[in-house]
Amino acid sequence: MRIVKQNFLTQLTTLPLLFPVNCYLVTDGDSLTLVDAGLPMSSSKILQNIAAIGLPLRHIILTHAHGDHIGALKNVTEAHPEALVMISARELQLLKDPTPRAFEAQKPIKGSYPKTFPVRVDKTIQEGDMIGSLSVIDTPGHTPGSISLFDNRTQAIIVGDLLQTQGGLAIAGDTRPLFPFPTMGTWDLETGIASTEKIMRHQPKILAVGHGRMIPEPMRLLEKVVERAKKTITFLIKKTTR
Repeated sequence: MRIVKQNFLTQLTTLPLLFPVNCYLVTDGDSLTLVDAGLPMSSSKILQNIAAIGLPLRHIILTHAHGDHIGALKNVTEAHPEALVMISARELQLLKDPTPRAFEAQKPIKGSYPKTFPVRVDKTIQEGDMIGSLSVIDTPGHTPGSISLFDNRTQAIIVGDLLQTQGGLAIAGDTRPLFPFPTMGTWDLETGIASTEKIMRHQPKILAVGHGRMIPEPMRLLEKVVERAKKTITFLIKKTTR
């Protein structure tokens, strides 16, 4: 596991060379928040890093419910039963009914959802909620119920799979040939573009993604990937109308 620390944020990466899957520990006063739970094989290293920091784990927040983001959830909650598990209500609903709502893009929901959620959810969260220093932002695109978390102390933002940096920075759904897997699990690129523009209004100083390294001062690069993704949309529209 690769471990990278940035201010209050610790990025834990399983399989960093083959298929990097990230989760994050956020130090928040006298406690910790775990954002996403990686692969099942991530369990022991996540628990070791929690123990090494030496603060109680108070919250577990999931950006979305794909299998590579909840794999270690059961083991972590068994080791830390006091930690509150949180996810957006929309994302949790997708496990029961994986179809878009009438006002959402009418495209199939993709990705590795479990048949049932592996643990009890203590709280469903929505845009505007605060969990310690973290603000919840609704950022659908990769999935309809995806969220991002903005640290008001440092302006770091954890976006799950809204964006990727492995294989090149991109909005999920705008395929990067060196790492095409986020596209395979992405519901709607156009919605993801709107969500990326939304997080840019927060002027993030650190971009933390589900797959790939963190990027400091990402605004200029984000402008470029939005432009690229819009060109991709235009190309796809022209292709289908020929």
